[in-house]
Amino acid sequence: MKSAARISAIGSYVPEHILTNEALEKLVDTNDEWIVKRTGIRERRIAAEEEFTSHMCIQAVEDLAASYKGSLEDIELVIVATTTPDYPYPSVACIVQDHFGLLNAGAVDINATCAGFAYGLHLANGLISSGLHKKILVIAGETMSKVTNYEDRSTCILFGDGAGAAIVEYDAEHPSFDATVLGSEGSGGKHVYRAGLATAIGGMPLEGEGKIYQNGREVYKWAVRTVPEGISKLLQDSGTTVEELDWFVPHSANLKMIDSICEKTGIPAERTLTSAEYYGNTSSATIPLSLQLAQRQGKLKFGDRLILFGFGAGLTYAGLMLKWGVQE
Repeated sequence: MKSAARISAIGSYVPEHILTNEALEKLVDTNDEWIVKRTGIRERRIAAEEEFTSHMCIQAVEDLAASYKGSLEDIELVIVATTTPDYPYPSVACIVQDHFGLLNAGAVDINATCAGFAYGLHLANGLISSGLHKKILVIAGETMSKVTNYEDRSTCILFGDGAGAAIVEYDAEHPSFDATVLGSEGSGGKHVYRAGLATAIGGMPLEGEGKIYQNGREVYKWAVRTVPEGISKLLQDSGTTVEELDWFVPHSANLKMIDSICEKTGIPAERTLTSAEYYGNTSSATIPLSLQLAQRQGKLKFGDRLILFGFGAGLTYAGLMLKWGVQE
């Protein structure tokens, strides 16, 4: 199906409180040099005690609305990608819908972990290009700090909080979406998870007591194998060469991991957009935060060719070949 949808606006939000590497040294056995060398992360933003995912998603939409030339009133669907909703239900999407008074909008949360924003954009493109909808609000937001064990130095150094939002709307003349690649490897779910109602996964007892558990080595090996393969398929399906690609926007899980992916694919580091250095790993929110940072820095131009690639727990991934559709 040919795309008839364009990403027309973007916004973001991060909490005020900054958690530095030096501050983490007082919580666990770690130090700034060790963290930067292994992850590239220097700071992360942490939500206030009574600040939750819905609050950050609303702020991201407010930021979007400040520069968006269109109206929010005709949004027909709100999709929120999150693994840290305020409640099991009602959904974060319903809270956002109510806040903005979007009287004719459906609302749904999706959980594709760190690939959530890419999955949300994929769904929005499909629903609009098929003719079912005209305008969809896609949001990714996470309060990872509330599910992080700050006694586990292998995970607490990584995660931060934030949210990003985008408008996807009908535009058959200047569509954003050129190619998509999706995949999952559910057998790897035991390598990164957060315990819920079940006490075991694949027969293996769960650890973490409701906090994030991650076997970083196994996730790293999976990502540096899977993401380059997905990028190769996106380039092939869209008829694009690496030289023609303007920007690569991966999930900012770990900057050393991204360096390895760039090396395997031949994508220059200077054409890679990330957000982890000062925001940490914000799961589904890393990609929109990276895009918003680049937009504010004047790096993104209308028509630029981008690859967005989210990957994470599940294990699951989603990659998109896009033309940047936000007009100044």
